[in-house]
Amino acid sequence: MPDGVVALTFVTAVACALVGGIFFAFSTFVMKALGRLPAPQGIAAMQSINVTVINPLFLLAFVGTALACVPVAAVALASWGEPWAAYLLAAAVLYPLGSIAVTRAFHIPRNDALAGLDPERAESGRYWSRYVESWTAINHVRTVVPLAASALLIGGLLAG
Repeated sequence: MPDGVVALTFVTAVACALVGGIFFAFSTFVMKALGRLPAPQGIAAMQSINVTVINPLFLLAFVGTALACVPVAAVALASWGEPWAAYLLAAAVLYPLGSIAVTRAFHIPRNDALAGLDPERAESGRYWSRYVESWTAINHVRTVVPLAASALLIGGLLAG
């Protein structure tokens, strides 16, 4: 495997692991802690998180990793037949689908709906209990996928 490909693969693997770790934190304790709060407090806290998360560092990690998958896929396709190419291609397809697409299709619409709620209304509390359960369940997918992509990229490095 050429040195430039090793560097690109390594950086992308670390970035995938970083994003997976962020999602892991939400799946294992952040959402559980928010769910234990009274609904108005949990809603207000999650509304604040959903605003705060849109920042350059998080977007660099989240979207930048997806962008890094483009040259990883291109290298894998151009090097098809090499023992490491299938690992890289699988990771480069898996991360954007399981992280970006799942976020777009599932989490963003729910976060947008939550943003429009008045935390003090009873209807908001009913939405909140469903939100925490379903948001967390699908976030488990967003946790596993970037970690699996990282493992595939590491597998490609080991095969190269």
